[in-house]
Amino acid sequence: MRLAIQTIAYLVGTLSLSVHNTNSFTTTTSISAAFSYKARVSSSFIPRNNNINSRIQQPTELQATKKKENDDGELRQLLGVKGGSTETDIWKIRLQLTKPVTWIPLLWGVMCGAAASGNYHWIWNPFDPNDRDVILGLTDTSKSIVAMILAGPFLTGFTQTINDWYDRDIDAINEPNRPIPSGAISKNEVIAQIWVLLLGGLGIAYGLDVWCGHEDPIVLYLSIFGSFISYIYSAPPLKLKQNGWAGNYALGCSYISLPWWCGQAVFGQLDRPVYFILPILYSIAGLGIAIVNDFKSIEGDREMGLQSLPVAFGIDGAKYICAGSVTLTQLGVALYLYSIGEATYAAVILGLLLPQIYFQATLLLPDPIGNDVKYQASAQPFFVFGILATALCVGHHTWA
Repeated sequence: MRLAIQTIAYLVGTLSLSVHNTNSFTTTTSISAAFSYKARVSSSFIPRNNNINSRIQQPTELQATKKKENDDGELRQLLGVKGGSTETDIWKIRLQLTKPVTWIPLLWGVMCGAAASGNYHWIWNPFDPNDRDVILGLTDTSKSIVAMILAGPFLTGFTQTINDWYDRDIDAINEPNRPIPSGAISKNEVIAQIWVLLLGGLGIAYGLDVWCGHEDPIVLYLSIFGSFISYIYSAPPLKLKQNGWAGNYALGCSYISLPWWCGQAVFGQLDRPVYFILPILYSIAGLGIAIVNDFKSIEGDREMGLQSLPVAFGIDGAKYICAGSVTLTQLGVALYLYSIGEATYAAVILGLLLPQIYFQATLLLPDPIGNDVKYQASAQPFFVFGILATALCVGHHTWA
C-alpha cells in the first residue's frame, strides 16, 4: 500500500516538474487551451437619469477574431509549431527553430530514467524516513535539471534546427512561413546555431559524467550517438526520414530510449538487459506516435518523394500501423511486468492503455488528418504516464 501511495505521489510530483520545465506529450492539452484563449474587455459605467447603468464595451467580432489569431500565431511561433506568426526578432526565431514544444517528451524521458535507476533521492520524502537527506536531494535535483537542459534545449534543439535546415525545400511547400524558407534567418546564422547547440550539448554531457564520477563517459557516448542519429535522420545521403520505418523508429528511439538511458545513467547503471529492452519496446510505440506527425505533411512528402508511412501505405494503412504499434507494445510491456511478479504495475499499464484504445477508435481511425492534434492531446498523457509507471516498477523491483 505504501508503495502505491509513493507511486501516486511520484506521478503527481513529476507531472508538476514537467510542466514547470515545459510530444510535447503531457502539456499538449494546456497548449491547445492557450490557443483557444479569447480576449476579455472590462466594463465601464455611464450615469443616466441619476441611475448608474453598466455598459460593456465589447470589440467587434472582427477585432476579437484578429486579436485571437495574433495571440495564437505568436504562441505557436514561440513553441515552434505549425501556423506561427512571422517574426523578425532573431532570438525569437532561434527559439522557434529549436521547437520548444518538442522538448517535453525528452524531459519526461529523463525523469523516467531517473525513476528506473531506483537511486533518485527526494529532497524530503514523506513516505520514507531513509530518504530525507536534503543536501543529497538538492544534488539529485540539480543533476536532473542539468540532464533535462542537455536533452531538451541543447540536443533536441540541435535536432530540430538541423532538421529544419535539411527540410527547407519541403517546408517551402508545407510551411513557407518557417524561418529558413521565408528568409527570416540566414544560412550562416543557422549553421552557427547548429554548432553551438551540438558542442554545448556535448560539453554538458561530459560535465555530467565528471559530476557523477563515471569511469566511462556514458552520458557523452549517448549524446554522441543521439546526435549522430539526429544527423543521419535529416541529412543526405542516408536521410532516414525518407524511409518510413527507419525514420519513425529513429524518432521514437530518440524521444524515448535515449533520454531514459541518459537519466538512468546519471543516477544509476545500465547493467541489465531489461534496462535496454523496455525503453526499446516503448520506442516501437513511439514509432506509431511519429506516424501521427506524418499525416499533416503527407502532401509535401509525396511531392518531394519521401516515403513516410502515410505515403507508402496510404492514410488507411498507416493509421492501423500507428494504432497497432502503440497498443501491442504496451500489451507486451504489461505482460513482461506480470511475468516478473509485478501484477499491480501490469494492471496499471493495462488501465492506462484502455483510454488510448478508445481515442484510437473515436479520433485516430475515423480521421487521422483532421484529428491528429486532438488525438495526441487526448491519448498521449495516458501513454507517457504508462512509461513512468514502468520506470517506477523497474526502479522498485528487487532483481534476483
